[in-house]
Amino acid sequence: MNIYDIAERSGVSIATVSRVLNGSPNVSAVTRDKVMEIIRAEEYTPNAFARGLNLNTMKIIGILCTDISDTFYAKAVSLVEGLLRQQGFDALLCCTGNDLENKKKYLELLLAKRVDAVILIGSAFKENVDNSHIENAAKQVPVIIINGLVELPNTYCVYCDEEAAVSDNVFLLQKQGYTNILYLYDTLTYSGCSKINGYKAGLRRCNLPFQENLMVQVPKSIAEVKDCVVDLMERKIKFDAIMTSEDLLAVGALKALEEKKQTMPVIGFNNSILAQCSSPALTTVDNMLDTLCPAAINMLTGILAKKSVPQKMVISAKLVQQDTFQITKES
Repeated sequence: MNIYDIAERSGVSIATVSRVLNGSPNVSAVTRDKVMEIIRAEEYTPNAFARGLNLNTMKIIGILCTDISDTFYAKAVSLVEGLLRQQGFDALLCCTGNDLENKKKYLELLLAKRVDAVILIGSAFKENVDNSHIENAAKQVPVIIINGLVELPNTYCVYCDEEAAVSDNVFLLQKQGYTNILYLYDTLTYSGCSKINGYKAGLRRCNLPFQENLMVQVPKSIAEVKDCVVDLMERKIKFDAIMTSEDLLAVGALKALEEKKQTMPVIGFNNSILAQCSSPALTTVDNMLDTLCPAAINMLTGILAKKSVPQKMVISAKLVQQDTFQITKES
């Protein structure tokens, strides 16, 4: 039996059956009961819906990320989907891009599917001005944000203290004698801004001056980052170490140093596969996705079980020292 058969048996339109299935209030109680009686009698599929009728849960979690081709998001989605499966949940994934209207559209789509909760992966879902779409979603289902912070009712956040991690890296570099630290970043998401704040805080911590020409926004492209760093060197911009907001940018910086036959410390961020594949192996910050994702799913299952859970949880990052920078003992 399909939706057309249900409409015919009920003596109503397909649109009315659809409204009943989606829980629309714009259906009379009599009509709703008539349609639901047939759905139950015929054990209408999909199974998830039939199960939801009896258990008041669809056992489906919506996942939003901006770009599944990004190594950070790809790893996070893989971890989250696997953990949900272990807990008996199915997952619906939508990749939104960075356009706000698309984020709103796909969030509404997941809610229309009657998901039990929504997981937002990454800080790109926090808007600088208006987060009402997240607030409205959280009025319907719990919203979990992995590595982002939006403080709203029924919104729960698990994130890495990236600001402290970047500040610590500036301190470590300064202790090794590096005082002109180039910082490369690509976006101004919540995560991006936290890292910038950490860079500036690290400079203050070390009594180093902030040099505007040493904090550079670059495209998210290895080739273009390489060209940018080469240009800085050719313009005699003085720097003796490089930090980046993610590993991909650090790989571009390494290619620039190789082209100019120079060496200096380089520190990336995210501990992605790029850090292991680069040559030399890239020192990078592990923002602890392997901890963040299980913590988020534990938080989610606690919420759905009506248990008390914290609305936010902060995890410390870890520096993974490899060939491009290792801390040496002071003489």
